[in-house]
Amino acid sequence: MQQKVIVVTGASGALGKVVVETALARGARVAAIDFAAMQGAPATERLDLGGVDLTDPAQAKTAIDSAAAHFGKLDALINIAGGFAFETVAEGDPKTWQRMHALNVTTALNAARAAIPHLLGSSAARIVNIGAFGALQAGSGMGGYAASKSGVHRLTEALAAEHKGRITVNAVLPSIIDTAANRESMPKADFSKWVSPQELAEVILFLASDAASAVTGALLPVTGRV
Repeated sequence: MQQKVIVVTGASGALGKVVVETALARGARVAAIDFAAMQGAPATERLDLGGVDLTDPAQAKTAIDSAAAHFGKLDALINIAGGFAFETVAEGDPKTWQRMHALNVTTALNAARAAIPHLLGSSAARIVNIGAFGALQAGSGMGGYAASKSGVHRLTEALAAEHKGRITVNAVLPSIIDTAANRESMPKADFSKWVSPQELAEVILFLASDAASAVTGALLPVTGRV
């Protein structure tokens, strides 16, 4: 990861923070983008861009153009921004489906479209998306979320086909990530079976590295011990 310039969306979340910190520790320069305000200490190897609504294509373009201008190039985009909702189809709100699509698909689409012109200037361009193992077959209460993450899978495949030989595009498909929020919502679960943010970050950064140059269009399950 030495001297690679990486954009990480959803950078202030449980997974985003770990990906940013791990990439920085390995010598990357990182633009950390999030909807939330960010107040990180100024650093030559890190650029914090908070208050960015990635569902707005103009804001996505402005943020990613700023990152590329700041560092002089862009080598990888890691799309972590997203959201989750648990609702049954019959009893839930149809607007939840629209919200899940906006948070999970539209954010990745807008960020990718903004990043591609910059990535085409890199000899080792990468896009890594966050799909979901639960989107391979939706369970009860998972309809809206699974549908949106299935959209991320199809976006990944389409981008990989369209930019083969120029940009590798892959997605990781986690099961349950071991976060404080998930522990609170499922207090009786066996947390040791879940995939940790660090474990998931290792796979994400592998796909963003030179070592993954021959991998594209992959939907890679990262399910821990579930």
